[in-house]
This record gives sequence, C-alpha cells and structure tokens, in this order.
Amino acid sequence: MTVAVDRTSEARDFNDSTTPPLHHPPLIVFSDFDGTITQADVTDRILEELAHPLWREVEDEWVRGLIGSRECLERQMALVDASAEELNALIDSIPLDPTFAAFYQFTRREGIPFYVVSDGFDYVISRILKRAGVDGELENGRHIYASHLEVSGRRVAASFPHSDCEHGCATCKAAVMRQVENRDTRIVFIGDGFSDRFAVEEADVVFAKKQLLGYCRRRNIPCRAFETFADVQTKLEKLAAKPKMTRQGAKMRRPAPVR
Repeated sequence: MTVAVDRTSEARDFNDSTTPPLHHPPLIVFSDFDGTITQADVTDRILEELAHPLWREVEDEWVRGLIGSRECLERQMALVDASAEELNALIDSIPLDPTFAAFYQFTRREGIPFYVVSDGFDYVISRILKRAGVDGELENGRHIYASHLEVSGRRVAASFPHSDCEHGCATCKAAVMRQVENRDTRIVFIGDGFSDRFAVEEADVVFAKKQLLGYCRRRNIPCRAFETFADVQTKLEKLAAKPKMTRQGAKMRRPAPVR
C-alpha cells in the first residue's frame, strides 16, 4: 500500500527566503558517485568499452532482482580485459558535474560533513576526485565508502569492504549512513540510480535525478529533483531553517523499497 504525501507545506517552507543561517540544524551529506558526481556512469563505461559482452547478461540478472549488486559487479569486473594505462585513460575521459568542486568547497566552508557512498570503485573515485582538485577527508579517502579494485596485468579484481548487507549490495549505503548519522543531524542523500533505493530510506532529505527520481515518484517518497550540484547547494542554503522531522516519523511516511 502506498501512502500519498502532501508536499504543499513542505515546498512552501523550503522556498521561504526568510530562512536563518546554515547549521540549524546541522547537516550531513551523502552522495552517490557514478552518474551523480560524474556526468556518466564510470563502471558502465568500463564495461561497455573494456569488458566481454557477457557483462550485459549479468546486468540483466541484477535488474531482474536475481542477484545483488555485489555479485553483479564481481562477475562483471572479471570480464574486463585492460591494462592499467587503458583503464586510466578511460577514467580520465569521464566528465564531472562542473559545479561539484564548488559545492564540495561550500560544504567544507560551512562545516558540513560530506561522504561519498558508492557501489563503484575506490580506484576510480580517487583518481577522478584528484583531477577535480578536492582536498580534506575525500582526498585521504576517509569519507569515501566504495568497492575496492585491484589492477594486475590486464585483469581487475573487485572486493567489497562495505557490503555487509541483506540485499547483497556491493556497498551497503544504508548501513554506512546509519553508522555515521546521529539523532541531532539532518541526513541528506544525493543520487541518481536504482542502486540508491535503499539509501533514501535513511535520509531526511533526498535529492534525486534520472532513475532514482522516477523510483521516488512512483513510490511516493518525498524528494527534490536536481540537475547539478549548484541546484543542491542553492537548496541546502535554505534547508537548515526547516524543523527536523524525527527519523522514525519520516520512515512511517514512506513505503518500503522494492527488494
């Protein structure tokens, strides 16, 4: 049973221009990486250009719910045939959201913790963020939760240090968010894909685009559409004024995600 949500008052409060300064209440921001911080899904590009075509059959099994993303990625990455040089050249060709670097500096300036949570790979994420000139906790990897990738010869091997998940996720974004969050903090999640569907259940505020936006709308999960991180920044600057709903109250308003 889905529950219709009246967003009229929420939208009115959110767009009120007479909001007080940021940090009341404090925020923690979690973001997906592939297709969210980047303009293309890096893992998909690696598979499309460097893997045996059988990867698509594995993808179909995941989409149909027959396997989790952990098994999907483990089997798919075993089909990649590329040297480190070829892999790096492809990674370096992936464009970022052009407003992400400014958004990240905004979170650092305002003291808002920012985490990357991704089914994608630390090898890829670190290389792309280095190119973007990020610093702080992202640069040293302490705020990055992702799958791990090792390159040896023309083979790559995937492992999953954050996959303790009943749904078989490569990275259990929901578990990471529960580990970091606290009762006095408003949790923000930013994402674009089907693999983000469990993460939205742990967030007080969801920014969504592409597949995730469609998923949230079909499930009547409150979310805010965005195109770039500049959109998110503009809205976060107004968000702090809204009274924080308890996480239990927020969950009571939401239908369960599709398993």
